[in-house]
Amino acid sequence: MTRFLARRLAAAAALLVAVVSGAFLLVHALPGGPGVIPEDPRVPPSQAQRLRAAWGLDRPLPERYLRFVVAAARGDWGPSLSQHRPAAQVVAEALPWTLLLDGTALGIELAGGLALGLLAARRAGGRLDRLLRGATLALRAVPGFWLALLLLSAFAVRWPLLPAGGVASPAAAGGAWARLADLVAHLALPALAVGLPAAAGAARFVRAALLEIAAEPFLLAAHARGLAPARVLFGHALRAAAAPLLQLAGFSFGALLSGSLAVEVVFAWPGLGRVTFDALAARDYPVLVAGAALAAAAVIAGSAAAEIAHAALDPRVRDA
Repeated sequence: MTRFLARRLAAAAALLVAVVSGAFLLVHALPGGPGVIPEDPRVPPSQAQRLRAAWGLDRPLPERYLRFVVAAARGDWGPSLSQHRPAAQVVAEALPWTLLLDGTALGIELAGGLALGLLAARRAGGRLDRLLRGATLALRAVPGFWLALLLLSAFAVRWPLLPAGGVASPAAAGGAWARLADLVAHLALPALAVGLPAAAGAARFVRAALLEIAAEPFLLAAHARGLAPARVLFGHALRAAAAPLLQLAGFSFGALLSGSLAVEVVFAWPGLGRVTFDALAARDYPVLVAGAALAAAAVIAGSAAAEIAHAALDPRVRDA
């Protein structure tokens, strides 16, 4: 297990370096890259020269890349060009809000997906199973930003039951419980917009995993011993499907982090997606690269955690 863990962590670190390097090179190679700001004719030549020197744009690209790698290894991603403070600080302030949103959405995905998948697997081939499969397929196909707009229009405009955006009401007052209730009300719609399509996909995954395991000899033996179908499903099949379900949870968190950008913009949620969108509009490239690196790290960490958990449960994975 130690050798497997070391190999997996080394591969994750190499992949993270490759993603961060790609993000750095892309933002410097695309038209309208960071060099366009000092070239603005409205900027005096002397000030443009100082900006180029301060941002390192007067040096060759290989030298800039090496300086970037050394600084990033120390946690220094450079200054934010639009907010005039360290880019790492901008991203760090947005990260807790994204973790709150995506953690809640992950709970919705796992709870809803597991419940619907179990229900469909128990009625496999029946009318309820067909209905659930059609509904989950339709919900999974809905774009996140469109579902966010639909929820916003329905529950914040037509029926104003929940706040339209932000993380707190301007008039919110009271003690800690009142502020917590206000935060939950603001969190509800964006979390549903991110979590519901993911729950639909998880439900189909759970159903397929349970039906695949249903043909295993140990489950047929459990049925032959006269065990109730519910006990076989919950006590045996679900336990046997734990490894793929753990993998689903690990991969899902990274996917939710990447997919919540549009939802954060729609609901003005001050998370990593909103910060990245604002940085793109302002051509704030240090924040863009720092955000891309953090998102990549989350996806890689989720994938690595899922594979390590799978290997811990199944020795065949470690020996492969």
